[in-house]
Amino acid sequence: MVLGIQIAGFLFGLFMIYYSFLNYKRKEFTAKEFTFWIVLWVIFIIVTLFPFVLDPIVKTFGFFRTLDLLIISGFLFLIISMFYIYTVIRKSQNQVETIVRELAIKKGKRK
Repeated sequence: MVLGIQIAGFLFGLFMIYYSFLNYKRKEFTAKEFTFWIVLWVIFIIVTLFPFVLDPIVKTFGFFRTLDLLIISGFLFLIISMFYIYTVIRKSQNQVETIVRELAIKKGKRK
């Protein structure tokens, strides 16, 4: 039995595959990034259409429902993503500060 949420999830997964493909064609994704996202979206579609494939994981970790596993996994993914983005932004910020400092020193020496 296919529920409305499964249809919506399937369509969302297909759209994201298409969107990933567009980004790859625009050269915004490398081949590795494109492959990563395609694999991720295919897994998303499989889990959406066949949620029972997660039952062994649910039972192994002692969750009551598959939804509990997905919600906790989603929160962990968001926390890890936010930490990664923070480190990338901080690194970029330090690089910009270094470049601005060097330019200011060069400009000060000219005067």
